[in-house]
Amino acid sequence: MSEQGETGEAITILLVEDDAPTCWRLQDALVKAGYEVRSAGTLAEARSALAATAPRVLLTDLRLPDGHGVELIREIRQRFPDTEIMVISALGDEESVISAITVGATGYLLKDAFPTDIATTVRDLVAGHSPISASIARFIVRRTQGAAQSSAEPSPGPVLNTAKLTPREIDILWGIAKGFSYAEIASHLGLSRQTVPGHIKNIYRKLEVHTRSEAVFEAVQQGLIKL
Repeated sequence: MSEQGETGEAITILLVEDDAPTCWRLQDALVKAGYEVRSAGTLAEARSALAATAPRVLLTDLRLPDGHGVELIREIRQRFPDTEIMVISALGDEESVISAITVGATGYLLKDAFPTDIATTVRDLVAGHSPISASIARFIVRRTQGAAQSSAEPSPGPVLNTAKLTPREIDILWGIAKGFSYAEIASHLGLSRQTVPGHIKNIYRKLEVHTRSEAVFEAVQQGLIKL
């Protein structure tokens, strides 16, 4: 039985990993779980695979033989904004993490802290969660707190809402910031599960962002939500 998305179609995954044993292990686990998986070992092979069709999910390493995975993440985010992107890498330094998230990754897992069930992790990603290794999450929290403290002013200013978000969109943004899935957001707000992605697309358009993390950052900067 294949894993299916909202439309009932099988969930397709492009797996970009140059280490053969790791690639085989991941692909085997995902295929057994019902996903349709194409694999690539280089940027060139990944770009060739993208010429055929857009994947629902991109799982990519960052250090590749012919370039950096951030290039691929940027290209896919621009060409296929609905594709969910998760990094699977041994690189956990500040530059790698921030670069990947800034250009469009919505999940980041370190290979030395890899989940035992990658299929469930991908399912969570498609459901609207952002799987992130614990050490990466702590790093992001510390960085965000440091930025907030360095930019703090004696007294809080008014809520800007320059993007003109509706109260409903602000409620949905709060749910995204808390890490709720689309289904959980819909349940909390009394909405249909199918309407949440449309609201989120409107939020992205108004805030001029492409990912959940960027949307949350902008919302916090404008005082629309508090974490």
